[in-house]
Amino acid sequence: MKTKSRFESTQSYVATDDLKLAVNAAIQLQRPLLIKGEPGTGKTMLAEEVAASLNMPLLQWHIKSTTKAQQGLYEYDAVSRLRDSQLGDEKVKDIGNYIVKGVLWQAFEADEPTVLLIDEIDKADIEFPNDLLREIDRMEFYVYETRGLIKAKHRPLVIITSNNEKELPDAFLRRCFFHYISFPDAATMQSIVDVHHPNIKRDLLDAALKSFYQLRSLPGLKKKPSTSELIDWLKLLLAEDIPAEALYSADEKLVVPPLHGALLKNEQDIHLFERLIMMNRNHR
Repeated sequence: MKTKSRFESTQSYVATDDLKLAVNAAIQLQRPLLIKGEPGTGKTMLAEEVAASLNMPLLQWHIKSTTKAQQGLYEYDAVSRLRDSQLGDEKVKDIGNYIVKGVLWQAFEADEPTVLLIDEIDKADIEFPNDLLREIDRMEFYVYETRGLIKAKHRPLVIITSNNEKELPDAFLRRCFFHYISFPDAATMQSIVDVHHPNIKRDLLDAALKSFYQLRSLPGLKKKPSTSELIDWLKLLLAEDIPAEALYSADEKLVVPPLHGALLKNEQDIHLFERLIMMNRNHR
């Protein structure tokens, strides 16, 4: 399968022109693409769709608070080697048997260019991004246990996502091409919904989008509902055959929408929403 050189939208992912430009700029510059945006705006899915669009394998590294940069390169399993030496296993003579390859190593030794996703980099400690600078810049690293230098056969397309939980170091930011995924406007959102629910009735979609954007605009929400939550909510509305009229009162005032637990994910926001609805009714 031939690798493509430019990213375009796919059948299952609607990419804005700005986002397509950002991906293709990162490819041209051979720099990591740093993607920020609200949770639920498709940052992780972007890497999957870029890989599909470009016909490239995808390697994923999902970062946790305990993740260390070294794990992306390799880990030395000293415990297993000690156990095997106590059992007299012959394989202890080759230390390479106890080197566990990380995702960067896998990407570097791949026989074809890959897409490498480093997901939610801001979850790790502040030194994590800087610890990867040299390897991502030079596309090589040294394995001290085996005294070997691992060089990339092909430079992977590195896509890094962040939810903005903490600031990333300036030195790291300078090496990336940056793009912020803005929350979709109603027209873009309609295109996204059409991908997931192509047969949805227009009156239900119009009412749901109106309700959804009004909900997002309420002041004081702790967590605004995201694109992925809208998709889930619409799936439930369709499954339960909820009519469009159920989303609004007779005078088209906002009401507590059915199945709103798909949109609001904490009790504080639910109570706030219900209070605002009640105040709205009292002022009629």
